[in-house]
Amino acid sequence: MKDGKTKPLFERIIRIERIAGRVRSAALIAGTLCVMAVTHSAVAMPLTVPQIQTATTNTLRYECHGGSTLTVQYMNTKNKQSFAVLTVDGRKMLFVNVLAASGAKYVGDHYTWWTKGPEGSLTDDTADPKTPPMLADCKTGS
Repeated sequence: MKDGKTKPLFERIIRIERIAGRVRSAALIAGTLCVMAVTHSAVAMPLTVPQIQTATTNTLRYECHGGSTLTVQYMNTKNKQSFAVLTVDGRKMLFVNVLAASGAKYVGDHYTWWTKGPEGSLTDDTADPKTPPMLADCKTGS
């Protein structure tokens, strides 16, 4: 194979090997970055959204049926959004205000905090619809 075709073929193989090496390196770097991103996201960090600025906050304490109490911090933002922060099953959670026919309805994860006037109830949306609320007849004096 000394007809002159061997050298260009050999050079192409070398080029392909070099490209394959670069692709492997890029894949290794991408994989490392993915692992770093997953590891980094596993660390609990405070949630900050600079574009959402709080206009007002109000904290209310509710006394519920059965003697349970619940403290809820309500936040209204300058861009007209409303949130509620409350602790459910030991987890402090952010609830977002959603459309309700009556009162104020806040949803977070699979829970709903629904208030009307000074009263509210907390339900688990994954529970059987016949199941009573987690917290019922919650009332505040404010």
